[in-house]
Amino acid sequence: MANLNRVLLIGNLTRDPELRVTPKGTAICQFGLAISRSFKDESGQTREEATFVDIEAWGKQGELIAKYCTKGRPLFVEGRLRFDQWEDKTTQQKRSKLKVVLENFQFLGGREGGAPGAGGPASGADEGVDQTFERPAATPPRAPGGGRPAPAPQHDINDEDVPF
Repeated sequence: MANLNRVLLIGNLTRDPELRVTPKGTAICQFGLAISRSFKDESGQTREEATFVDIEAWGKQGELIAKYCTKGRPLFVEGRLRFDQWEDKTTQQKRSKLKVVLENFQFLGGREGGAPGAGGPASGADEGVDQTFERPAATPPRAPGGGRPAPAPQHDINDEDVPF
């Protein structure tokens, strides 16, 4: 039987990330993400609901999120679900929680907060992944004022120039 445990979320941080380090030196960043959904109810009124999800990021990715993200910052998160169970020390009741373990992320929005590469792939997000393509040697030219990259120049392309 096939299994799939994949979560893709886009939302805003509900609180500033909390960074901890394990005794072995591994960073763990915990934060909350609020995901909004708009819909029409039976009466035709537009309503909005929010879902709040706890996220856990390990290693370099956790360090980057803790360094560059703050409450309210939009973020794209890719990860997997994990179900934690424990016994409450004070009430002796069994407790449980479903959370997302981050595997990849991307900063969204502008460069507010000084995030490097905001709107592009997160630094360190592809560590250990075998890249099968060459990255460009030069960065694309920036538009005046340092905003988004300037659009690529338009060239007339003849169908005979396309190799396939």
